[in-house]
Amino acid sequence: MVDLQEAWRALLVRAKMTQHHRVSREELSVREHMTLILRKLRGRGFAEFGELFEPARGVAVLIVNFLAVLELTREGLLEVTQSEPFAPIYVKFSNAQSE
Repeated sequence: MVDLQEAWRALLVRAKMTQHHRVSREELSVREHMTLILRKLRGRGFAEFGELFEPARGVAVLIVNFLAVLELTREGLLEVTQSEPFAPIYVKFSNAQSE
């Protein structure tokens, strides 16, 4: 859990470094981002946690994408795994999903 928090903080820092000073309203859909994540994983089955995010798109998109990962995990479609502390965090289709 701590490593997941650290990976999330690192993504936010990267997003803030590329943040532009423009104000706009963007409608963001967690369901849409859930679909995009599933599409990214479809061909390969798993990805490193950070590969699912695009910090250049801004903090709001990162947050919605993170919520999408959490929702997919809650629904049992994805698993978030790590082999040991400080090792890379991976997101993959759950075993139930791949059967």
